[in-house]
Amino acid sequence: MTTAAKGPAFWPFLLVDALFFGLGVILYQGAHRPLLWWEAAGLILCAACGAGVFLTPFLVRNAGSQALAQAGKLADITAKIQRLDELGLQISNATSQWQIVQDNAAKTAKTATDLAESMASEAKLFTEFLQKANDAERVHLRLETEKLRRGEAEWLQIVVHILDQIYALSQAAAQSDKPGVAEQIGRFQHVCRDAARRAGLVAVVVPAGEPYDSQRHQLGNGDTAPANALIQETLVPGYTFQGQLVRRAVVRVQEPPAS
Repeated sequence: MTTAAKGPAFWPFLLVDALFFGLGVILYQGAHRPLLWWEAAGLILCAACGAGVFLTPFLVRNAGSQALAQAGKLADITAKIQRLDELGLQISNATSQWQIVQDNAAKTAKTATDLAESMASEAKLFTEFLQKANDAERVHLRLETEKLRRGEAEWLQIVVHILDQIYALSQAAAQSDKPGVAEQIGRFQHVCRDAARRAGLVAVVVPAGEPYDSQRHQLGNGDTAPANALIQETLVPGYTFQGQLVRRAVVRVQEPPAS
């Protein structure tokens, strides 16, 4: 903020101006007609000095005003420079804070990256552990399945052998002269076959007169049956386990008629 410039007082300049004006009047009154050169020069000098003295306070006041205005501008510029310094300090503080934030963000990102790598490593190890456990479990299940299959095969062989013996006993009883014994053994055979059927093992007795089928029947001596042969009797029953053929029935076929 600037104040109005205060120049020098006017009255001294007016007094001096009046003196020059009076001197000029005196010279003009006492001068020759026409004026001599030195008289004209004196009048011109008095007028010039009076005009210079009259204009001096205005020039001085104008110069002071300009100096004051320049001082005000300089003060404004100085204040702006101070504000720029403050702004620069604020920018420097903000830059420092931003650098701190950036460093913290970098540390956080590094920590997150390390954590992600650790989690990936743990997940890989856990996956490998699960894979090994699954492989071991599959091997164990395979061994158990093979054991069950071997046990099942052994069980089937034993049960089939027992049923064959019961069938042979039933056939021998049927050919004997004791019908009561044959009936009891037949009931016993029926009960045994029913128990085996509940476990999935079914005995197949081929009725007489059925056409011979090499896929389901076989001859006792291992020979090949003639074409269009008919079954005469079943020597040993065949067996199916859960719908799958376990053994073909051993049969005797009828002799072909003589040509």
